[in-house]
Amino acid sequence: MVESFEFLLLIFNFLFYKMTRLFFSQYSAAIIFLSVLFVSCTKLDVYEKNTTIPQYKWQYSLKPTFEFTIEDTTSLYMIYVALRHTDAYKYNNIWLNIGTQFPGDTTRYQRFELALGNDVSGWEGAGMDDIWEIRKPITRGPVKLSRKGLYKFSVAQIMRENPLEHVVSVGVRVEKVK
Repeated sequence: MVESFEFLLLIFNFLFYKMTRLFFSQYSAAIIFLSVLFVSCTKLDVYEKNTTIPQYKWQYSLKPTFEFTIEDTTSLYMIYVALRHTDAYKYNNIWLNIGTQFPGDTTRYQRFELALGNDVSGWEGAGMDDIWEIRKPITRGPVKLSRKGLYKFSVAQIMRENPLEHVVSVGVRVEKVK
């Protein structure tokens, strides 16, 4: 009974392999064409930029800035801060000073605590090897960016440690809410 089942499984795998190869060999050009067409016609309503922290040691003097232009003032946007750190980072959070400058306005600063994890469940976000990435909104929900033009963000670390070790990169992401 087991031998006949293994034989049927072997035949099924062989036929599946052959059918898959046949399908993709006949239709691969069409699949690639449609994929390229779909991707090229889809506009991504996202801005994202990250700045690498030299030697993974974030100095007080390093205040990465991020600039993007908004043309659509009728949509709502989500604004996130993105941070990558190593597993050796010794705190469960990081305090940031985030500067925001709307077109034609002065820069406003807000202190922001970014929780990175806890002692019970470990790091939040996605990890690969010993690098962890987390992205969290810096607003309480979708916001309307009501002025057309150039928006500027700056991010500074305001922890008690200088330099703050094991921080790989920091960035800002802006997504249009659909």
